[in-house]
Amino acid sequence: MSIASPDLRALLRTGLSRSLVSLLIKVATAGLTYLMYVVLSRTMGGTEYGYFAFGLSLATVLAIGASVGQQTAILRYWPEEEVAGRHDKALEALRSGGALTLLAGIALSAVTLTGAAVMDAILHLPSWHLYAAAALILPMAFAEYWSSALRAQGSVWTALTPRDILWRVLTPLAVVALFALGAPLSGWQALLLTALLLALALALQYGLARLRRYEIAPGFGALRPYWRENGTASRWFLFGTVIDAAALNMDTIFIGLLVTAEAAGIYFNAFRTAGLLTLFMFAITLVVAPMVARHYHAGEMKQAQAITALCAWAGFLFSLVVFVGYLVFGDALLALFGAHSAEGYWVLILLSVGLLFDAATGPSRIVMMMTGHERAYVRIWGSIMLIGLVVELAVIPAFGLLGAAAVNALSRGVAQFAIAFWSHRNIGIDTTLWGAFRVRGLADAPRRMVPL
Repeated sequence: MSIASPDLRALLRTGLSRSLVSLLIKVATAGLTYLMYVVLSRTMGGTEYGYFAFGLSLATVLAIGASVGQQTAILRYWPEEEVAGRHDKALEALRSGGALTLLAGIALSAVTLTGAAVMDAILHLPSWHLYAAAALILPMAFAEYWSSALRAQGSVWTALTPRDILWRVLTPLAVVALFALGAPLSGWQALLLTALLLALALALQYGLARLRRYEIAPGFGALRPYWRENGTASRWFLFGTVIDAAALNMDTIFIGLLVTAEAAGIYFNAFRTAGLLTLFMFAITLVVAPMVARHYHAGEMKQAQAITALCAWAGFLFSLVVFVGYLVFGDALLALFGAHSAEGYWVLILLSVGLLFDAATGPSRIVMMMTGHERAYVRIWGSIMLIGLVVELAVIPAFGLLGAAAVNALSRGVAQFAIAFWSHRNIGIDTTLWGAFRVRGLADAPRRMVPL
């Protein structure tokens, strides 16, 4: 792609430089996360690690629900209001989003505790990992929201370092220290430890944000008018993010319920390893989301397409290299988790194929969310992925882990191509690899402003 405009070159340099910072943090995060899972798997054993994986997956889905879509909303509303010159409205959106996250996090934690009590008292099923998962919901919800709020304001280091670096350094160190002292952790104890250390990382993040004059504190003063104005969109953001989280975590939950806890641990490790394939796509998306919102709502379509094309190509090339690495070294990677994870190779390959299609279609999800088309995203992506989850319930009892992985990969590929096609036809931004060749032909559009 040849782009003559100095403005576009400057835009891409800015986006790429910030994305490389984000990538460096995310690479460190991925390594530390991998280390954390390896240490836990090695020191806990297959069954207890399976309970940990089940509880973490459940807490992740519920934490996304506790964010009420605000981690996506603030990435759109902050730049949108700033472009319109309404800084007070941007602050109201940020503080109200934090208040919604706090209220929903408390509510979902209470619901999880109630469910654990029912399992304990009536069904007599193992439930300690559910009690511990409840403690993890609110910290994970705030970690997601504060990261988005800080990125919307232009921060990368403050947004990502406390959770993505500090938390993931402290957790394996604490686990190893306890193991060395003769106190290996069970599944529920590991979940409680991660909740405590994440809360400490968030306290540090809040202090850093205040020191650098970023806004992240929740506020209830404008909550009612904010919800009246943005409640409908927030619900669609919520549906979209919950579906995303379900697509990444429900397989593990289903396998834990329908197969065994140990099988859930094997699948969890394979999925988390496969997820490294989209590491650069995720890292660059963290940066370009508010940039896409800003340029689109200012009517600068060429800039929006250029930054999207950069995201697509950078993410895909990285993913392709990693996929080839998995074909060759996948067995060795999974062996790090212990002998019980060795059978996850083909699960890893199948899941990676689905994620490679994800990378090839670029940041279609974030483009739809940032341009005000969250309803269409939920309807298209959500319907396909929910059908896939229903099919998994029928497939897992017969075909186990491989069946779940195959259905997940197929569902993801179909859904990604569907929303990428819709984005090109209805928004005017081609999120796929082909979008790089459409930049020069685009003209600016009228400024899109939200009415007062």
